[in-house]
Amino acid sequence: MAWLLLVFSGCCEPVWSYFLKESHGFTKWLPAAITLVVSGASFVALSFALKSLPLGTGYAVWTGIGTVGTAIVGIFVFGEAASAVRLLCIAAIVAGAIGLRLTAKG
Repeated sequence: MAWLLLVFSGCCEPVWSYFLKESHGFTKWLPAAITLVVSGASFVALSFALKSLPLGTGYAVWTGIGTVGTAIVGIFVFGEAASAVRLLCIAAIVAGAIGLRLTAKG
């Protein structure tokens, strides 16, 4: 269950990051409100996951999922660069998260 919560919380990261950008500095109330609700859900789910997962592993996987997801949103939604080096770096983050999962106790 902890790993499902961790994946859920990590998947919330690109969602709130997208709406954070769409809030235009918290000047648009709906995207700003979505940012606050989804980021809150992310932190709450992470806190429950960390009750049984090691801190370092949980935090690294959470930020990895968020980083990769946000980079993908940037590429597909905002037209950011998708160079080979950038994609290789994203793949390295994914590999690191998988490695942490495979070696974690809990």
